[in-house]
Amino acid sequence: MKNHRRIRAQSSFELLITVSFGLIVLLPIVALAFIQISTSSSSLASIEAQAAASKLANAATSVGTQGYPARQLILVQMPPSVQNVYVGTLQNGVGHEIILVVSTTAGSSYITAYTPINVSGSLGGIAAQGSYLINVSAQNSCPSSTAIPCVYMQQS
Repeated sequence: MKNHRRIRAQSSFELLITVSFGLIVLLPIVALAFIQISTSSSSLASIEAQAAASKLANAATSVGTQGYPARQLILVQMPPSVQNVYVGTLQNGVGHEIILVVSTTAGSSYITAYTPINVSGSLGGIAAQGSYLINVSAQNSCPSSTAIPCVYMQQS
């Protein structure tokens, strides 16, 4: 009877050691998989942010080349992790850029799209993930700087 208990205890101990080694091997693999997924989602958010910025810049260029009173209403899909959207400059003044600030695993990343047309606007309210209608309109005088014609963007 003592031998039988000793054999069962030894079998249990061997099984515990085998399972422990299996977990020791699997834990780093699982950790690497989670890191890779996190990096992939950050990259995907940056790519989607670049697509949104380019769509806004293309609409501004299209409307700007037509001149006043041209308007366009576009639907923009904002990806997750967007912290802020600037039009023109980082102070929302008249400029030539659409800037999306995206939070990544490495910190904040600035995604920009250039437009040859002067642009201005206020799109800070569309930083959350989702779909937004943006009114893009050519102006004879920009609301932020009345001496300059521009394309103005605002959420509808």
